[in-house]
Amino acid sequence: MLQRIQTVWLFFATVALFGLFLFPCVQVLNSSNGAAKVIKVNGVYESINGQIVQTQEFILLMIATVIVGLLPFITIFFYQNHKKQIIFCYLTILFILGHSFWLARMVKQVVDYSAIEIGNYSIGMILPSLSILFVILALRGIRRDEKLLKSAERLR
Repeated sequence: MLQRIQTVWLFFATVALFGLFLFPCVQVLNSSNGAAKVIKVNGVYESINGQIVQTQEFILLMIATVIVGLLPFITIFFYQNHKKQIIFCYLTILFILGHSFWLARMVKQVVDYSAIEIGNYSIGMILPSLSILFVILALRGIRRDEKLLKSAERLR
């Protein structure tokens, strides 16, 4: 059924992944010229002459973010087939991990990795981990429903 708790968790995972478009992953201040660099999944934004300008675009990463963001949403509609829903949840976790690795590699290419400190990371680096947590909570709900169905069949 669509009103189960796993639907809520999978929807939260989708929202967290699409939140990557809103929130930056890394914000770095260049010490030599004082220019700020903001890295999001759709590109690099720099402050040039007081205006924020996109200097580099990550089209493939943007497309991958949309695909990975849609996976938990698609998983919601397999509510009648618990096994398929569980498989899609595991695939979603795997794709989120791959996407996070790719995002970290892009950040490493754009910014000198030694210049990044803990304070430079933004909410965008937490969102993939948060979405994995939501998918794991959805898996718990799916398994709980599966046990409930098995026990109801036993009683018949």
